[in-house]
Amino acid sequence: MKKENENLIVKLSLEFALDIITYSEKLEELKKYVIARQLLKSGTSIGANVREAQNAESKADFVHKMKIAAKEADETEYWLTLCELAPNYPKPENLQEKLISIINIISKIIITSKSNL
Repeated sequence: MKKENENLIVKLSLEFALDIITYSEKLEELKKYVIARQLLKSGTSIGANVREAQNAESKADFVHKMKIAAKEADETEYWLTLCELAPNYPKPENLQEKLISIINIISKIIITSKSNL
């Protein structure tokens, strides 16, 4: 297994995915199945795409995969906002703050990588 600790975005997105799994399980316990599944898919996909980008075949491929991670992060932000606003849902604690940090890092990576193409 690779050393995720050496790469900040890989580490943060993996930790975030684990937090999303835990929160999705809480939603499942409350029978909030649809949102739980949507959130689980998009929230764990961020890290999967970041990880896949680490083995990109070119700089353009790397940027493309990071853009997919950014789209998944945006979708995850939508689902977390719904959970935050819905009266009968548990609040997502600090997941939104963690996600904002991830979004900011991914955005900077994309901008830097595109300028080096």
